[in-house]
Amino acid sequence: QVELVESGGGSVQAGGSLRLSCAASTYTYSSGCMNWFRQAPGKEREGVSPKRVGYITTYLANSVKGRFTIAYDRPTKMLYLEMNSLKPEDTAVYYCAADPAWADSGYTCLSKSAADFAYWGQGTQVTVSS
Repeated sequence: QVELVESGGGSVQAGGSLRLSCAASTYTYSSGCMNWFRQAPGKEREGVSPKRVGYITTYLANSVKGRFTIAYDRPTKMLYLEMNSLKPEDTAVYYCAADPAWADSGYTCLSKSAADFAYWGQGTQVTVSS
C-alpha cells in the first residue's frame, strides 16, 4: 500500500507562488508514474504534470507550461510542484497520484488518465484571488 500526503496549499493573489509537496515515503518502486492532478468545482480532474519515476523528463499541461515545475527527489521520496505566476483559473484541489505499473516511456505516463493511477493523496486546496 502506498500512502501519499500532500501539503503546501493555501491562498495567494494572482501572480504569486506556491510550492506543493507530496510525501511518498511508502513508494518503494523504482519505476512507474507520478502526476499532479487538480480539480476545480464542477470540472473534471486534470493532469498537470506527469513524470516517469527514475527519469528526468517531465511533462506539463499546456495550461501551466512556463509556470509550473514538477520534481521528484528519490532519496527522500518527495514529489514537488513549484507553481509560479499563479492565475485565478489555477484555483482547485491539487492531488498527487502514483502508479507503480511499469512505464516503458515518458509518453506512457503522459497518456495515463486519472483512472489509471492506483494511489492518491487526500488533496490540498489552492486558491488564487484576482
